[in-house]
Amino acid sequence: MSASLSASTLLAVPLAPLAGSIIAGIFGTKFGGNLLGRKASHSITILGVFIAFIISAMTLKSVALDGARFEGTIYEWMVVGGLKMEVGFLIDGLTAMMMCVVTFVSLMVHIYTIGYMEEDEGYNRFFAYISLFTFSMLMLVMSNNMLQLFFGWEAVGLVSYLLIGFWYNKPTAIFANMKAFLVNRVGDFGFILGIGLVAAYANTLNYGEVFGKAGELAQIGFPGTEWMLITVICICLFIGAMGKSAQFPLHVWLPDSMEGPTPISALIHAATMVTAGIFMVARMSPLYELSDTALSFVLVIGAITALFMGFLGIIQNDIKRVVAYSTLSQLGYMTVALGASAYSVAVFHLMTHAFFKALLFLGAGSVIIGMHHNQDIRWMGGVRKYMPITWITSLVGSLALIGTPWFSGFYSKDSIIEAVHESHLWGANFAYFAVIAGVFVTAFYSFRMYFLVFHGKERYDQNPDAHHHDAHDEPDHGHHDDHSTPHESPWVVWLPLVLLAIPSVVIGYLAIDAMLYGEFFKDSIFVDAARHHAMKEMEEAFHGPMAMALHGFTALPFWLALAGVVLSWYMYLVNPAVPAAIKRACGPIYRLLENKYYMDWFNENVIARATRALGTGLWKGGDQGLIDGAIVNGSWKVIGRISGAVRWVQSGYIYHYAFAMLLGVFVLMSYFVWFKR
Repeated sequence: MSASLSASTLLAVPLAPLAGSIIAGIFGTKFGGNLLGRKASHSITILGVFIAFIISAMTLKSVALDGARFEGTIYEWMVVGGLKMEVGFLIDGLTAMMMCVVTFVSLMVHIYTIGYMEEDEGYNRFFAYISLFTFSMLMLVMSNNMLQLFFGWEAVGLVSYLLIGFWYNKPTAIFANMKAFLVNRVGDFGFILGIGLVAAYANTLNYGEVFGKAGELAQIGFPGTEWMLITVICICLFIGAMGKSAQFPLHVWLPDSMEGPTPISALIHAATMVTAGIFMVARMSPLYELSDTALSFVLVIGAITALFMGFLGIIQNDIKRVVAYSTLSQLGYMTVALGASAYSVAVFHLMTHAFFKALLFLGAGSVIIGMHHNQDIRWMGGVRKYMPITWITSLVGSLALIGTPWFSGFYSKDSIIEAVHESHLWGANFAYFAVIAGVFVTAFYSFRMYFLVFHGKERYDQNPDAHHHDAHDEPDHGHHDDHSTPHESPWVVWLPLVLLAIPSVVIGYLAIDAMLYGEFFKDSIFVDAARHHAMKEMEEAFHGPMAMALHGFTALPFWLALAGVVLSWYMYLVNPAVPAAIKRACGPIYRLLENKYYMDWFNENVIARATRALGTGLWKGGDQGLIDGAIVNGSWKVIGRISGAVRWVQSGYIYHYAFAMLLGVFVLMSYFVWFKR
């Protein structure tokens, strides 16, 4: 325990947003009598997150520069058979970085929300929700044990359910939040099984104690199978990450979650909640390093997600859904890095992605405001001259996303590609193809959106839905304007864009040396270099961020990204007839993509119906037929019939009893006469 990190100070990090959430959620809503107005509610919640950010930044400074660490119990809940359940903090490089990312992005979203949710009836309730989410995510990343990890894991899931369905009068939002809730329960079932196996065999939930027993767990076989216990544990834990971090096939909830307000898309579905699974696997690196089978499973799932979710982004016309499928693809990249044992690279991309993806989501929201709530990029164009700040910041986010040299995304994304190239695990060849092809796909759909929104002919006056919203449009947030011309958003909206654009440009250059090849993660992430040597080979080839960027201009990923940008420019600005011709020529492929590989159809028509049939069968056959019919009702009917028959014997009449005695004597005599002679 380091003297420079105080438990009480660290406790203020999650509790400050929680206090703001409670105050705004009670006294700023009908529940508490609407005692607080809008200004008071957003001021209190922003102050709470700002305090958390300042302390997180100070903690990061102490951890990075002074080597400060903290590991200890804050509150002991109970001890059951030697299994201690507690609330505790583990502060190291990984935690300190996550604390800063969560609090900074949350702070930007809080400020942005002042302008975006202006005049929305649920204004105070929204601020209470996003502050509660910040508290939940901080408890998750600061935990030193699996019980607290699971609490934060489920808490962010609950708050995301509330936020996705924030507009509870909107049917599509209610369907989306239920879908997110149910899909995440599938992943969480595997997650809790993994935690249960750890508790059963290690008899502890504390990270340090579990990692200390990792070698023993690796020697145990899973009962009744040929699998090793450590492999089963790692795969079960990763199934939880597949749900939370939206990996194939548990990815289906994330695109539909765009039905919630845009600020939560930036907070939950870009920077924090969906990265919880990536963080968890990186934290559990001492376990995953002992199972190549689990790592290969992670690698292949990530590769499928990175490539095939990117394809879906090509045909999207809703500006938020384009960014949503981009998030899915980038989460796949992070997962691929985890599978290649490049945990620090995955976390590095998690950090850079948090900034530029939050920037893109908030930029999309700014466009939606400026376009008077139109979200269809086909009816935009030429927005650049009306919204210059949104335009330049969105361009910065797009350049970072596609991995342009010197931008933050370049350093993390190219490091992932190199790590996969150096990996020798099963599935690495497919994963390398997926991440390389994904570079072209990402550049194409990212700049398709950019060109259709900010360049070309102005098409916003041709929008057939200009005077009404369809099922995917967000409700009106105020910003009433009698003119159809786009306009720049208010300062509370564009200021977070500017502040997010800065790290989107510089954070990769500044942090790559320390985070990937320095000692920043020295006691947070464990890699068995003898078995998994990707990071070692990358370190030997690294000669600084400047040399890496210069070399990037000659590498294959840069030319693939450039090809994607040029092709999208030609198809959507120079010769717009080409996309329509391709659509006609590739009808079956387009329909496959339009129906999202029929995953939703399969879930709704096969899995959901089979589950309903199973439930109905258990209800009718098991509950009503067996339990109620046979056991409960059947038992009393049998007893009733027996007692009814016995009742005739106990009639109370003497001649009945005399007749029974004579009949008994006759039976006994017959028996002895016929069988005993």
